[in-house]
Amino acid sequence: MIKKYLFYLFRWQLSTPILALVLWALRGYNDWIVTIIANLLGGLVFFWVDRIIFKVEYRNPLWEIKDDIVCVNCGKICKGYRLVKTSNYDRLNDKHPEFRCATCSEEKIKQLNNRGVIV
Repeated sequence: MIKKYLFYLFRWQLSTPILALVLWALRGYNDWIVTIIANLLGGLVFFWVDRIIFKVEYRNPLWEIKDDIVCVNCGKICKGYRLVKTSNYDRLNDKHPEFRCATCSEEKIKQLNNRGVIV
């Protein structure tokens, strides 16, 4: 989060030249009107940049792995895998998480892909 915040502060400083150029170009007009115009132009440009900065993406899925679980599909006792979060899938607050062995976990991923849940 700190990285995103620092990037945002840097982005904020990039708006200074736009504001300065508009204030300089329209220096003969009312200061309030010129400031409003400068902020509107900055908003038109940086709205799109801010959308990119604050877009939450899960490019890499979040997994939870535990030893000695009972696979919910096949009943095998082994290392268990549970997909927790991707861009279209969120089980962070799951009160009853389901762990699967490696084989059953791969099958579950295929099912989720076929349903379009995981992109």
